[in-house]
Amino acid sequence: MKPYVIGIAGGSGSGKSTFASRLKEAFPTQVSLVSCDNYYIPHDDLSLEERAKLNYDAPEALEFDLMVQHLEQLKNGQAALCPVYDFTLHTRSQSVTKIEPRPIILIDGILIFHDEALRECMDLKIYVETDADERILRRAKRDMQERGRDLDGVIDQYLSTVKPMHNTYVEPTKVFADIILNGGKNEQAFALVKTQIEQLLKDL
Repeated sequence: MKPYVIGIAGGSGSGKSTFASRLKEAFPTQVSLVSCDNYYIPHDDLSLEERAKLNYDAPEALEFDLMVQHLEQLKNGQAALCPVYDFTLHTRSQSVTKIEPRPIILIDGILIFHDEALRECMDLKIYVETDADERILRRAKRDMQERGRDLDGVIDQYLSTVKPMHNTYVEPTKVFADIILNGGKNEQAFALVKTQIEQLLKDL
């Protein structure tokens, strides 16, 4: 049987990536994880300052066709060479990550339900809904600790693009979800999805 693909979407800082990573850790040899964050379109023709000003929260910022291609490869039993995005430079790095085909494929990202072809690759769609105040605090902590941003830059980006794009493009896609979770650290929800994966692995 072909791999079972689970999409996990939600706003920036919602906890979707944490939720996906926990599932990956629970089934390390049977789950592969594809992060939408690595599929931002590179703009190496622009300067670092120009790249920093781009809108990374709109659908146009992502290479959906490549995501679909890689998911199809994984579903057909072929490994995929996924790009690696460097958030400190606002472009893709020179390295790639080899994703192996496994019984369960997880894909997470803020806009993965926006693209119809990508949605059609998924067997189960989960949307993680988290309060906006909690999302911005998580995003600020992550961007400052992991991506070399300062607080003023985080706030400016949130108000100029993250918040309006969330309202315009991200939150409306929850209508496509099969399951809507209240927060990425919802232990009961995690246990239920984990149990479902265990059952799927028995049936595959």
